[in-house]
Amino acid sequence: MANYLSIEQVGVSFDTDRGPYVALRDVNLKVEKGEYISIIGHSGCGKSTLLNLVAGLLETTTGAILLEDKEVSEPGPERAVVFQNHSLLPWLSVYDNVKLAVDKVHGKTKSRAERRDWVLHNLALVGMSHAVDRKPGEISGGMKQRVGIARALAMEPKVLLLDEPFGALDALTRAQLQDKVMEIQARLGNTVIMITHDVDEAVLLSDRIVMMTNGPAATIGEILTIELPRPRNRLTLADNPTYVKARTAVMEFLYARHALNKVEAA
Repeated sequence: MANYLSIEQVGVSFDTDRGPYVALRDVNLKVEKGEYISIIGHSGCGKSTLLNLVAGLLETTTGAILLEDKEVSEPGPERAVVFQNHSLLPWLSVYDNVKLAVDKVHGKTKSRAERRDWVLHNLALVGMSHAVDRKPGEISGGMKQRVGIARALAMEPKVLLLDEPFGALDALTRAQLQDKVMEIQARLGNTVIMITHDVDEAVLLSDRIVMMTNGPAATIGEILTIELPRPRNRLTLADNPTYVKARTAVMEFLYARHALNKVEAA
């Protein structure tokens, strides 16, 4: 379905003391069902603004966002967000953090036993079955992100939105979670939109990489299709010519044609 998610002529401006600040201008993007999209660009290019628009957390100034031909105008369970900060409630257990979302979304459609099984299923999916009774303060940062991903998946969203979900993690934990997300996406066929600053992460995970021009008035500068078969193995891709070519193309866009010193910090 070519128009599963459609971003059409989207622009966003904010009122400031100095007058309107145009964050995004004329953004157009078609996302297919089951596609993994990464959005990359320098700080201030409107990546998070665009993700928040798809999430329904912000309203467009111009244009529209359509999911299955229905306009996105507010938050909804069909679009789940995983932030860099896991946003778990510290007084609840791992199980109860996920259960809270499940009860909210599936309270009228699943029985209590079905909801319990669904919580446990999604925690198992991210490898957290061993920690269901622990509190967030008792687990590592990587584990917290796994719980955040489980909570989002348990909502059965049509689109999973990832806002730099691995940005605060150490390199080894980051790699493990990248592999886990690839495994889950391959199994479930989720439509995923991810913000990242990491070029290698974008090339490894994505079907397409959306490269944003610098702000203000940022827009999509280029879209790169990643012609790598799945499943993908980071070790075998290290010297793969297609991987290297894609990585070089993104680097060239970011650091040659859209150098950081052109960015007006937001």
